[in-house]
Amino acid sequence: MRRAKNSEMSNTIVVGAQWGDEGKGKIIDFITEKADLVVRAAGGSNAGHTVINNGQKYVLHLIPSGILWEDKLCVIGNGVVLDPFGLLEEMAKLRGQGVKITPENLRISDCAHLVMPYHKSLDRAREAKLGDKKIGTTGRGIGPAYADKVNRSGLRTILLTQPEILAHELRDRILMHNETLLAAGVEEVPVEETIAKVLEAAAILAPHITNTAVVCHEAIKAGKSLLFEGAQGTYLDIDHGTYPFVTSSSTTSGGACTGSGVAPRMIDKVVAVCKAYTTRVGSGPFITENEDIGDMLHNMGREFGATTGRARRCGWLDAVLVRYAVMINGADELAITNLDGLDGLDEIKICTAYKLRGQVIHYPPSTVADTEACEPIYESHKGWKQDLSQMKNFADLPDLAKAYLKRVEELTGARISLLGIGPSRDQTLVV
Repeated sequence: MRRAKNSEMSNTIVVGAQWGDEGKGKIIDFITEKADLVVRAAGGSNAGHTVINNGQKYVLHLIPSGILWEDKLCVIGNGVVLDPFGLLEEMAKLRGQGVKITPENLRISDCAHLVMPYHKSLDRAREAKLGDKKIGTTGRGIGPAYADKVNRSGLRTILLTQPEILAHELRDRILMHNETLLAAGVEEVPVEETIAKVLEAAAILAPHITNTAVVCHEAIKAGKSLLFEGAQGTYLDIDHGTYPFVTSSSTTSGGACTGSGVAPRMIDKVVAVCKAYTTRVGSGPFITENEDIGDMLHNMGREFGATTGRARRCGWLDAVLVRYAVMINGADELAITNLDGLDGLDEIKICTAYKLRGQVIHYPPSTVADTEACEPIYESHKGWKQDLSQMKNFADLPDLAKAYLKRVEELTGARISLLGIGPSRDQTLVV
């Protein structure tokens, strides 16, 4: 039976349409006003959402952005890999900024998997071994934790409520992974010290652990609205991204369902977020990368990673990528962020297609070699040369900015519904 539902509410998935860092945190924070639950369904502490409200900057890694709203319930779903030490550090920092976090407003799935210290050591050892071919991970143990999950040897968060079993299972895993670390010439993880620290964290986090799939479905039955918070972006998806330069989870809209236990038929809308240009962090091919655009944005103090602080690689908007992301995610709407980043340009380019060995193609290739062989096909637009950051209504935008956005809609096949013209919550325009 379908849920009872208020017509003003909808269950919405927000995903990134590029390589992450699209400004999803800001868009999610804006949409959260009409949601009752905010659900994180994939990824780990390698994600970073930055929200600026009332002049204060909040950086979130594991906790959903809805925590900044007093009356919202936040859920960390089963598809997440959770670093208990990172989560406690994040909770402490947010509390220091006046944010309330209790078991009543933050629930953690009992089926989420744990990121342990040995996962981080394995992650760094693997990257070092790859040398020039490294993936560009954050070194936070995300890949090894998901590998343990798929190998059916991971530790689930339910064990945080069962300290005796946790200690036994954790000891086995540390000893097993230490053999791998020793063979790689990497320092082993201390066994008893690590167990003691994990048990301390478990005692604090245990009250938050529950079956969050049931929490979500009870909310749906009650007619409440769920907002699913994406982590990373479509092109970091383990299946649909620029493999192997991807993350280890399903970052597309389908992943929000498997990572939360909420069925696809319960989803009403998908919003894809993209910047008015393109960025990516880490290694991998980037067809529209442009050093001049990167220098301009970095000199403006923009495009540095919320999680790592790394300078992001930058380039012109790649409509081929966004169009494919709209298709993969079933996106109904686009939210465009950072339009004000293009304010000072005389000419703005959009990549509309690729040329691959003499052939024009309109979708991203599946191999690194083919992607690196692609040449971007651009069309040029005249820049608006005005400061957009203080504008209060979409109607106030200059005609050249509106023409640019209309062309983005035409090229991607999705309607633009929200527009970011600055980092603050009030610098978001409804289109």
